[in-house]
Amino acid sequence: MKRFRPLHRAAALAACLALAATAHAAPPVPDAAASDPAALGWMVGSPPPPERTLRFDDGSYFRFPALRWSVANFRQLMPTINVSRGLGAIDPLPRALRKDLDAVRFVPLGGSEPMTWEQSLAANYTDGIVVLHRGRIVYERYFGVLKDDGQHGAMSVTKSVVGTLGALLVAEGRLDADKPVAHYIPELARSAFGTATVRQVLDMTTGLKFSEDYDDPNAEVWAHAQAGSPLPKPRDYTGPRSYYEYLQGVQPQGSHGAAFGYKTVNADVLGWLIARVTGRNVAEYLSERIWRPLGAEQDAYMTVDSIGTPFAGGGLNTGLRDLARFGEMLRTDGRFHGRQIVPKAVVDDIRRGGDKAAFAQGGYPLLQGWSYRNMWWVTHNDHGAFMARGVHGQRLYIDPTAEVVIARYASHPQAGNAANDPTTLPAFDALARYLMTAPR
Repeated sequence: MKRFRPLHRAAALAACLALAATAHAAPPVPDAAASDPAALGWMVGSPPPPERTLRFDDGSYFRFPALRWSVANFRQLMPTINVSRGLGAIDPLPRALRKDLDAVRFVPLGGSEPMTWEQSLAANYTDGIVVLHRGRIVYERYFGVLKDDGQHGAMSVTKSVVGTLGALLVAEGRLDADKPVAHYIPELARSAFGTATVRQVLDMTTGLKFSEDYDDPNAEVWAHAQAGSPLPKPRDYTGPRSYYEYLQGVQPQGSHGAAFGYKTVNADVLGWLIARVTGRNVAEYLSERIWRPLGAEQDAYMTVDSIGTPFAGGGLNTGLRDLARFGEMLRTDGRFHGRQIVPKAVVDDIRRGGDKAAFAQGGYPLLQGWSYRNMWWVTHNDHGAFMARGVHGQRLYIDPTAEVVIARYASHPQAGNAANDPTTLPAFDALARYLMTAPR
């Protein structure tokens, strides 16, 4: 199993991390039951015993299996900013729970033996999952320390939420997708982003010298990590001290628009664009345009850097039902319970997808025929499904044809999506098709 070193910063929430170790030297990874954070008693006690104490500054909070506690408790460990739901009434999701879904069967990608929906939950280290069919909760379960009134790190699902805000501003004419980033952010004129268009940032087809290879100590991701960390810098540190400062030094590599390249810094730039044209940071604008109008049950929150900039690439934490609400709003063309929250044009643009040829160069063998648009992953299957994806198993899956939304939070020991896609992708597709053909 491939593992990754922890990133000592707020951006660790969305990047692939854990400990650097070779597969042959790594001890066996405990399964979901053996790594249950509630059973292991992390951070229990006043104070907790030393062997069950987790800290942000030494990276212990993100080592498996400790991360299974941390992903549901980030606010206890690092600075954050609120995403307010406001003071209005909660707009409840109706419930019609079903007992037949656990038995739905599918065959994992590359496998030959069938698996049930219920078995897939443990296989993917699920912390919580909510399934909506036609706007009603038909399935809801929680595991470990995540409860229905708790919040969990969305990791790179954050990118799709921020991408939706960016696409909204394009639809409203406040951002011109064809203008270069430097038109809005002159501070980036000398960086690789200066000549990239807003559209290329939204679709991650920018040509950047930026590696997210966590096994390479010289990869740019480590400098990004250092810049975004809210922790005090070493006395001899002379590099950038915030996300904004780091972005100004990103160098070009290749041509903009030529190929899809998944790089978190694109989302950071989009967060800056949103802040620049609205006068509000991403957390404030998300509250104003989506969280409050949705009638969310809970405030959400985002992690921040040393100057309070929300981490647009992966810092969002939400309640699970609120994530499902967001997905349901997109499933129904930007409307939720009679209110148009996001322009229909935004949802239509996401569903159409991006450049398949550019995406094919990104190196995702399990996602053949997919594309990337407005920071959403578009399947182009016969149901028109699209999804948000985050490391360690975070997912928001929207199937418009089956009228299904699946929101899942997880704490898989392997960060990369390829570790759980063989189970996740066929499981979600099978459940959606089952609900479409066997409705109640």
